[in-house]
Amino acid sequence: MAADRRTDATAQRELGRDGEDLAARHLEQQGCTVLARNWRGRAGELDIIACQGELLIICEVKTRSGSVHGAPAESVTRTKIARIRRLAQQWQCIFGRPWGPVRFDVITVRFDQDGQPWLEHFESAF
Repeated sequence: MAADRRTDATAQRELGRDGEDLAARHLEQQGCTVLARNWRGRAGELDIIACQGELLIICEVKTRSGSVHGAPAESVTRTKIARIRRLAQQWQCIFGRPWGPVRFDVITVRFDQDGQPWLEHFESAF
């Protein structure tokens, strides 16, 4: 039983990493520069930190396979949004560069039964 949980946890991490890889590539294709991935602060982690000129983009990535757990974007709650905002402020304080506006995006990736990824990008999601 414990081995099954480890296998499931490993599969979930790999799925999340695959989704974040696709999201980072998507942002780069949109002309963004990825500054950091999986940056850990006091209150948690920021999935992707990118910029486009003076615009700082904080991107939350949600990845799912199938539809058992609902739409990926549904898991971005008010509590999570508040945490992401605090982490973004912390990142800006630590790295000290004065940025212009900050945009908070959500990218969802859903893998269908055949393993085909479907990506949706919500700019200025919150």
